[in-house]
Amino acid sequence: MLVQLKKHFYLQAIALFAALSFFSCQKQVNDSNTNPVVPGNETPDLSTKVTSSVSGFVTDENNAAVAGAAVQVGIASVTTDEYGFFEVRNVQVVKNAAVVTVTRPGYFKGIKTYIASTGKAAFFRIKLIPKTIAGTIDGTTGGNVTLASGLTVALPVSGVVNAATGAAYTGQVNVAAYWLNPTAVDIISIMPGDLRALNTSGALKSLQTYGMAAIELTGAGGELLQIASGKKATMTFPLPTSLAASAPATIQLWYFDEAIGLWKEDGTATKTGNTYVGDVSHFSFWNCDVPDNYVQFNCTVVDAAGNPIPYVGVKISEVSNPNNWRWGFTDSSGYTSGAIPDNAQLLLEIYTYDNCGTSLHTQTFTTTNTNISLGNITITNMGNTLANVSGTVTNCSGGPVTNGYVIMKKDFAYYRYAVDNNGAYNFSTSMCTSQAMVTFVAEDITGAQQSTPFNYTLLTGNNTVGNLQACGISTQEFVNYSIDGTPYNFTLPTDSVFQSGNGQNTNFFIYGFRSSNNDEVNISID
Repeated sequence: MLVQLKKHFYLQAIALFAALSFFSCQKQVNDSNTNPVVPGNETPDLSTKVTSSVSGFVTDENNAAVAGAAVQVGIASVTTDEYGFFEVRNVQVVKNAAVVTVTRPGYFKGIKTYIASTGKAAFFRIKLIPKTIAGTIDGTTGGNVTLASGLTVALPVSGVVNAATGAAYTGQVNVAAYWLNPTAVDIISIMPGDLRALNTSGALKSLQTYGMAAIELTGAGGELLQIASGKKATMTFPLPTSLAASAPATIQLWYFDEAIGLWKEDGTATKTGNTYVGDVSHFSFWNCDVPDNYVQFNCTVVDAAGNPIPYVGVKISEVSNPNNWRWGFTDSSGYTSGAIPDNAQLLLEIYTYDNCGTSLHTQTFTTTNTNISLGNITITNMGNTLANVSGTVTNCSGGPVTNGYVIMKKDFAYYRYAVDNNGAYNFSTSMCTSQAMVTFVAEDITGAQQSTPFNYTLLTGNNTVGNLQACGISTQEFVNYSIDGTPYNFTLPTDSVFQSGNGQNTNFFIYGFRSSNNDEVNISID
């Protein structure tokens, strides 16, 4: 069978988050939009569902946009577009633990969890971790692999089985491993979940992390492997110097349960020098953490005119223990929410996404054992740290685009802003310096057209960009190919690709196409 791709294409989002899971802003009042506080010793409700919308951007380890990644939210499945953007609207999710899962061949899953509130959206920036083979271990004799970071994985003698069949595996074990440094600036984008967990009693807790790791074992044929029943592997986690003083002698171990989007307590690790050492019975994401109770928080970040400021980072840390922190990003309406420590004095800081090193806003507040909302937080020094951007978008006929977006690339990150019914856009974005070179692209969703990239020097203060015509580049998704001389044509939205990927960024493969008359064609392109 000969398969030939006849034209280059990208998989744009077929249907298209901002709360990393943490806080709120008004005068320390109970917020009717948040869920009830989960008392520290009670089993949480993980069955009640609400309708939620979530969006975000997915990047790789080099901060490049990841197109064509599969995103699962509830029963909804979408793919990221060429900017790494995804959006899911009005999908049923678990209220207290809504899960966003991003899958891309060659990478560990990117998973985010958030507390869903009716009428409030969520937004994430998800950075995927490459699934790099750190070393090999003989499945019969056992052994260990140590990363440059200091993370060590040690397998026992005859301690590995085929994960699917349970049969003993005696060949070479490929160990894909990655240490997640809890002090890294991008930790909030790469770690799974939202630092909430179920302890051994089934109570929901908030975690302070001292280090995480992602581990996957595969065999010579690519088959997934696991630790044999009754056996234990040993993991050694590096301990950052800045956390050593507050690190307890013994710490709880937690593994990430992908099905519910929460960490689960399972064993302990012992502090040995500048490491934590502990035994585990299976591999997934593992975490060294101290648990505590929490309350729910939310706030909305706006400029002096009351306009929302989307996509800025909001950090909340404990004044007496700055290493106990939470991060999140505001959504398109400037809103963010999630879990924060209870009965504590906290510091709130607002940063640009790329974290200039100087916060846009700081304030302290105190929590009790009830949910807290701070309402609107106003960034008043717009002239020094914010740029207001306005203009219009027209279609190929010169009329206003009423269903479209403006995509802005600033530094290494993409941002996405909707136009109104008159084709107008007006938004504020944070700045590290007085000016920045940005690139705009306007999209007309209805007309399946977009503009050519437009470079613009953005200044702090007001910026009238003018009109962007979303015309000239088709955004229509299609695949044309032939098998043994027979041509096949598939075009969205009538037809669909039901699985695709690029395993190691060298070979593109497609599992199959489903056409409008429900015919299926299953193929593989190597």
